[in-house]
Amino acid sequence: MLRATLRSFLAHKGRLLLSALAVVLSVAFVAGSLIFSDTVTRTFDRLFASTAADVTVAPRQDLKSPIRTGAVQTVPASLAARLAKVDGVAASRVNVLVENVTVVDDRNQPVGPTTGAPTIASNWQATARSPVELTSGHAPHGDGEAVLDADTARHKGVRIGDRLAVQSPTGTFRVSVSGIATFTTTNPGSARVFLDTPTAQSRLLGSTDRATSISLDAVKGVSDAELKHRVGAAIGTGGYDLRTAGEQAKSAAADLGGFLKVIKYVMLGFAGIAVLVGVFLIVNTFSMLIAQRTRELGLLRALGADRRQVRRSVLTEAVLLGLVGSTLGLAAGIGLAAGLIRLLSAFGMNLRTTEMVIGWGTPVAAYAVGVGVTFVAAYLPARRAAGVSPMAALADAEVAGAGQPLRVRAVAGSALGAAGLAALGGCAAATRTATAASLLGVGVVLTLVATVVAGPLLVRPLIRVLGGAFPALFGPIGRMSQRNALRNPRRTGATAAALMVGLALVGGMSVASASMTSSFDRQIDKTLGADFVVQNRNFVPFPAEVTDKVRGTPGAGLAVRQRLAAIAVRLPDGKRVETAASGYDPRLDSVAHIKYAAGNTAAALADGHLAMDVDFARKHGVRVGTVVPAEFQGGRRTALTVGALTDQESAEGFGVQGGLFFGIGTVDRYVPGTEDAALYVNAAPGTGAGELRSRLERSLAPYPNVQVRDQADYKKLVHDQIAVLLYLVYALLGLAIVIAVLGVVNTLALSVVERTREIGLLRAIGLARRQLRRMIRLESVVIAVFGAVLGLGLGLVWGVSMQQVLALQGMTALAVPWGTIVAVVVGAAVVGIVAALLPALRASRMNVLAAIAHE
Repeated sequence: MLRATLRSFLAHKGRLLLSALAVVLSVAFVAGSLIFSDTVTRTFDRLFASTAADVTVAPRQDLKSPIRTGAVQTVPASLAARLAKVDGVAASRVNVLVENVTVVDDRNQPVGPTTGAPTIASNWQATARSPVELTSGHAPHGDGEAVLDADTARHKGVRIGDRLAVQSPTGTFRVSVSGIATFTTTNPGSARVFLDTPTAQSRLLGSTDRATSISLDAVKGVSDAELKHRVGAAIGTGGYDLRTAGEQAKSAAADLGGFLKVIKYVMLGFAGIAVLVGVFLIVNTFSMLIAQRTRELGLLRALGADRRQVRRSVLTEAVLLGLVGSTLGLAAGIGLAAGLIRLLSAFGMNLRTTEMVIGWGTPVAAYAVGVGVTFVAAYLPARRAAGVSPMAALADAEVAGAGQPLRVRAVAGSALGAAGLAALGGCAAATRTATAASLLGVGVVLTLVATVVAGPLLVRPLIRVLGGAFPALFGPIGRMSQRNALRNPRRTGATAAALMVGLALVGGMSVASASMTSSFDRQIDKTLGADFVVQNRNFVPFPAEVTDKVRGTPGAGLAVRQRLAAIAVRLPDGKRVETAASGYDPRLDSVAHIKYAAGNTAAALADGHLAMDVDFARKHGVRVGTVVPAEFQGGRRTALTVGALTDQESAEGFGVQGGLFFGIGTVDRYVPGTEDAALYVNAAPGTGAGELRSRLERSLAPYPNVQVRDQADYKKLVHDQIAVLLYLVYALLGLAIVIAVLGVVNTLALSVVERTREIGLLRAIGLARRQLRRMIRLESVVIAVFGAVLGLGLGLVWGVSMQQVLALQGMTALAVPWGTIVAVVVGAAVVGIVAALLPALRASRMNVLAAIAHE
């Protein structure tokens, strides 16, 4: 049996190749994601471990909010001299590091990344723990010199002696590049500018008495933990955050982990789609191979093979297919990881492919996925093969399952579908986002499984409609193509299911993204009353001199500042909520249209007051007049009185829990040093909006990262951000289509082999080669369009349900992108034509007499 199995596998290797490609793709994404994340993690672990001081003393971070306020928390610089006297300290150094800076050249072009990575200015320290070493020029001395990192200098064409402008929180100052420094380990993607320590303190922090942290080196024989204990005993830990080198590296790695998780989950999403769609392909392939080998299997049974041996033979073929696919997929995954590493290098994160990490878990996961998928997918066909009787050797081979009733599928599909629709109905009726999202997930899974199970039941009614025009348009050829698709509903349903999965995903996400876009558009129209919004390109705050430039621009009228602050509020129900709040200048009503459930803007912006979203307030037992204890970054505490409750649809939709805002004086008092995050500007009377825009752009030319946006620009910004998600979905769709095309090609190719004698007879009675190719192409088109109709119908149901979840976050508009829907259906027909090219060509080249004699 083993010898027969191996011969059978090699005899059908051409037919199994397309199925193996599905395994290769799924394994490649799994292996590639694991190799890439392991490589980045290991590289940065080495970077953090080699550059972190034995003990670092930094300002205490009480709130974990990721928002950028522009405020730089500091410690007294004199603390370094005090800590140098602690027993066990070998060296004590002042650190200055500020991330929210912009560096521009003489042409007002940014010198640094524009893709989101920061430009960091810090003090120059030539120590063994420095991440860079000076490779040309000299270290910075005095107020007018700076060292630039080599990667940034190379990408931006900066040389020693060039003049740069550094825009820091305290203002803009000019420097001359005195040297170039090269990273000794991995460049994390940021641009680095180094100043001497007194200049960094005065220019970046506003005083030589301040520092952002203190680094301590331990004397030999004193552990990091022991030194941390001694330092804590000497200065206390009330206002400071003390970390050992290991803790510092772990914290930095945790910050990096969010970035890595996004990439890892995206790639695993691709792997999941490949696995799911590949299952249909493998099931179909093995089912058809077994149907065509009915006589062969019957002969094996007649010679004495029992059911278990036949089943084991088929499963052995599947395992061999999985092993081959997994091996090729693992190799492809290594290449994929190398490509991702090179892609990151294009964005400034210079990883080395020579340091690629392939842990033991990667090949284990690769083979587990590849072999597991093929084994599971082939199990049902293997059981069907085991059921072939010895008498089948005496009969013509039949298509397995072609004439069997679909009652079991009808019952199972109906039950699963009803349960799925009930879950989606519960999602629409839910009042809490977490509950709605959970029900949505359950409903999506159940309805997907129900559609796959019940798909064959829909083949006959839908294909009669979808191919109904074929007889009229193409005559007998059209009628035969339609009947070929109807011949085996199970096979047609399984073939279309591969395409259906991808199109259901794109349909659902297209509705959700269109609804989000429409909701934000409507909200911007309703709330934004300013002529222009001035913001930084990457939404980081900008220095006060930008605000002064805007207010000094001829024709600029009212300019209302917005500043952000991390805040924690203790609510009447006992819950402590960490969120972000905004501070605004008076006359906010002139640039924004805010709907209030209670109170007004004057009450919200009054000293010691704040505004809160009415739904958030109701949930936590807050009303106008409630006093809410508040804690700001840096440990400053106060009590704020709720002066107003807002009823804005998108209070939660912008990701700001609670919708809190107050007067800008509150931000200045409790988070000093906070920079402006946005300016809402109106044109002065007598000045047109277009004229003001051109003047503002001229005034802000020295600040290339600061942009002037009107309402249309703001909408486009939101559209572009949502489009990133949609592009990911389209990429998933592309992968699903690739595998679905393989499935259609495989099905048609095997179908041509199965119908060899039939095709020979048709050719013998006068069917031309062109007519035969057309018949197979039309059969492929109707199957592909059938899959598209099922997928889009399911996707529309999912999309409407997703919009109900979004509605709980304030995004209440429902929009269906009909243009996308029509384009997808047309695209499915094109996919059907492309998938049929090779099988149709092969069929048309058959020798007529050999085909008639085929058994």
